Formats: sequence, C-alpha cells, structure tokens
Amino acid sequence: MKREFAVIGLGRFGGSICKELSMEGMEVLAIDNNEDRVNEFKNIASHAVIADSTDEVSLKELGVKNIDHVIVAIGDDIQASILTTVILTDLGIKKITVKAQNDYHAKILNKIGADQVVHPERDMGKRIAHNIISNNILDYLELSDDHSIVEVKVGNKMLDKTLADLDIRANYGCNVVAVKQGKDINVSPSADHVFTEGDILIVIGADKDISRFEKHLVIEE
Repeated sequence: MKREFAVIGLGRFGGSICKELSMEGMEVLAIDNNEDRVNEFKNIASHAVIADSTDEVSLKELGVKNIDHVIVAIGDDIQASILTTVILTDLGIKKITVKAQNDYHAKILNKIGADQVVHPERDMGKRIAHNIISNNILDYLELSDDHSIVEVKVGNKMLDKTLADLDIRANYGCNVVAVKQGKDINVSPSADHVFTEGDILIVIGADKDISRFEKHLVIEE
C-alpha cells in the first residue's frame, strides 16, 4: 500500500520534496495558498489544492487527519509555520516534519509537537525526501543530476544473505562500495559477505537504479 504524505508550502524546498516523493511513487497532497504554485504541481502531486494551512477547518476538509506524514515547508512566515504545526499536532498527525528558519524557530517547533525539524540551508530536499520515505535510508548525496550515493541500513529482506545472493549490481544496477559494521568499514566487500543487523551499506548508482534498490530491499512498511 502506498504511503500518503502532505506537503504544505510549495516553494523551492517544499516543491523539491513534493517532486521527489511523487517520483518515488508516493501519494502526495500538495497544499499552498498561492494559486500559481498549486497549478505548477497539479500534474506532479496526486492532488494539489489551494488552502490556508492556518485554518483548521480547511485542513480537516482536505482529510489531512488521515495522512501518515505531513511536511510543513512554509517559507518566511514563521507565525504560519508555528500555527500550522499546532493544528497538525491537535489533529493527531502520526508524523510532522517542519522546515525551520533559524535555531530559535526550531526550538519552538520541537516544543509544540514537531517530530522532525529540518534546516533547508543544511539539508537538501532530495536527501530529506528519501529519509522521510524510510528510516533505513540514512543519507543521500547527489553526485550529479542523475547519479547519487546513498547510505542505508540493512533491511530485513537482506539479513543473513550474502552480497552474491542479492546480486545488487546485476539486479538493480548499483554498486555497493563499502559496508560499515560499527566502527569498522569494509571497502569493496567480497561476494560472500553476509549482511547482519546493524550493517550500513554505502551504495552508488544512477538515481533510477538506487530508487529500485531502495523499494525492493530497503524500504519496509
């Protein structure tokens, strides 16, 4: 079953997350109070609507209460960001991720119920989108427009299997360049390396190949 997300605020940062989640096949409700921005995402997100996120009635009518994870990516309006976060907390949203303008804003967001506070100046949208999709995806670094390197925790589907069993390169077109086990790092692991709980893989490849690898072996419901 597809996970459902809502992205509130479709500026550069929110738009980046919305596009990335949509590309990964997630159900995304895109919300902004700017009609031009909403129109831009009508063919990208599952649903794109004009709404004021500081209006609790509007959010209820949109069915936000039934969404798994809401990302508040409101631009420079700190008051709107805080009010929206309070409303989402009152609605009992399972997980709330909020963009912070500064450290003071972040402290307030943590106090009023945000589960995750992000600083877009420090974190790129693609990295955050992949982390949102799965806690097993630890880091995501763009090498070019269509190639990246990703750091992931070994998923249940990989446990007790060898690199040869999974044949990640042949099946997904990605290369496992290293495996971390605690403080040790195994560069260019052998084909008979057995994956155990706690292993962290560093994988490099084309974005489309990494996406297939994540969906089949890393992301867990």
